[in-house]
Amino acid sequence: MRLGSAAAVTSTLVKSPLQAAQTAADGGKVRFAIVGTGIRGCDLLRSARKVSTGVCVGAADLYVTRHMAAKEAYGADFPTTSDYRVLLDRKDVDAVLVATSDHHHRRVTLDAVAAGKDVYCEKPMSHTVTDGFKMLETVAANKRIFQAGSQRVSSILYSKAREIFASGRLGEVHEIDAQWNRNTPGGAWLYPIPHDASPETVDWKGFLVDAVDRPFDPQRFFRWRWFRDYGSGLGGDLFVHLLSGIQVITGINAPAKRAYSMGGTYRYKDGREFPDLLETLYEFPSENGDVQVHLHCNQANNDGNEGIKFYGSTGTMVLTGTTVTFTPQDVRPRFEPYGWGGMTAAQRQQGMEEWKAEHPETLPTPGDAETFTLPKGYDDTAAHIANFFSAVVTRKHVVEDEVFGNNAAIGCHLANYSYFHGTAATWDEATKTIKG
Repeated sequence: MRLGSAAAVTSTLVKSPLQAAQTAADGGKVRFAIVGTGIRGCDLLRSARKVSTGVCVGAADLYVTRHMAAKEAYGADFPTTSDYRVLLDRKDVDAVLVATSDHHHRRVTLDAVAAGKDVYCEKPMSHTVTDGFKMLETVAANKRIFQAGSQRVSSILYSKAREIFASGRLGEVHEIDAQWNRNTPGGAWLYPIPHDASPETVDWKGFLVDAVDRPFDPQRFFRWRWFRDYGSGLGGDLFVHLLSGIQVITGINAPAKRAYSMGGTYRYKDGREFPDLLETLYEFPSENGDVQVHLHCNQANNDGNEGIKFYGSTGTMVLTGTTVTFTPQDVRPRFEPYGWGGMTAAQRQQGMEEWKAEHPETLPTPGDAETFTLPKGYDDTAAHIANFFSAVVTRKHVVEDEVFGNNAAIGCHLANYSYFHGTAATWDEATKTIKG
């Protein structure tokens, strides 16, 4: 692999207007409903209102006060309900955005697909491995459009990183390190519990569905990420973002072969069932040899907030939330005197002369680091939703379909399996199961 020698680009603004991703045919709008209008659901609505190819025609949530929150987030009035199935019965709903707790993803997706709707489902795609494959099979059998909601895979920044990776300028890549630390109450899932939360305002039975029956508990409803019955911990919250980013950049679209996790609940002694520090080492298959991927997320530190680092034999690439930097390595052959330190001066001189005779060619000096930066205010969630709406209209492939989303979710499940079982987790492709 030859080393690039392009002139330095200190900081280049990656430009791509949102309208480039908005390709609804004949000016038609995708009529969508949203199920789940909590924190992420309202985020989706705020981004969706920037996408001219779609229009929200309904919303559902189990907490009645969120019905108004949904309208405020989208800036328009539309019908709301506590029972999402009412929305699926409507002929004017083309697609459904799913932003529920993880344990509802399978149920809502299958119901929506059965009703002939296309589905955008927030990450992680599945709450369990079994759920993921059932969703995958049902979407395919019904020929519906499905997009998993790891929005960074639609970002122009990740497109630039994919371009750099595909160019071969990194050389061979066998090590990737990624982290996402969040030392904030929100980052630690200490979400506020509203004063009006009660069995009268929350459909508690509708929330539990097939989870363990228990009395109304507002912490379990509003802080569901703490609990294994409903959430997936750091694996589902942040690992899936990192894994999907790595997948879209490298083209690796398969589960890891194995994973080993370590961590613990060190800071937040509040009854949560997931660790607040999780580190996992994965081994992914690749055409050019296995790739070792190290993920780590810490809810008690903000250093290295969000980033993925690719270590290549001829270059290094680093992504943050707003930049991607490529740094070529100087891999020109050179005589290394260290190995000759225990020999005589005459031996060292002879060795140097022989080395020079064997290396008559010189490679060009590597170029300087190149940094690409997102434009201010860029919204990758809006771009991801626009990608989905375009596919709903054109029936063309999305960037993060059910296979892609399922593979990223399996990475989450491997990490959690290893952590809770205290053993390496191995993916068994033949049985589509995790084994310890």
